Amino acid sequence: MDIYLSINVYGKELETCCDNPKTGFFRNGMCDTCKEDLGVHTVCILATEDFLVFSKSVGNDLSTPIPEYDFPGVKPGNRWCLCAMRWKEAYEQGKAPPVFLESTHETTLKLIDFNILQQYAVN
Repeated sequence: MDIYLSINVYGKELETCCDNPKTGFFRNGMCDTCKEDLGVHTVCILATEDFLVFSKSVGNDLSTPIPEYDFPGVKPGNRWCLCAMRWKEAYEQGKAPPVFLESTHETTLKLIDFNILQQYAVN
């Protein structure tokens, strides 16, 4: 598995998104990616109730715990590495959650324009 360089959308070292709950394709707290990450789990978001309801309504239930996978469920206020296309879909539906750009992988820019991401940036 070839992990792509851990570079954020600013061209700097990728920062941790969240350790509790553990997030990312590799469940290492980072929005790192690789060829095998077909979902491109690269956008570090701040989960909102509005977004979680939207995500569940389109078949991606992030809020329900799945104990057998040690998944506590994402709650409003959690940070989470979201699939870039899911974020884009939420954006197109007016439901995009805020993003942490320092923790969002540069690969995201292949799918989402930087200027759009900046409009949703939080520090």
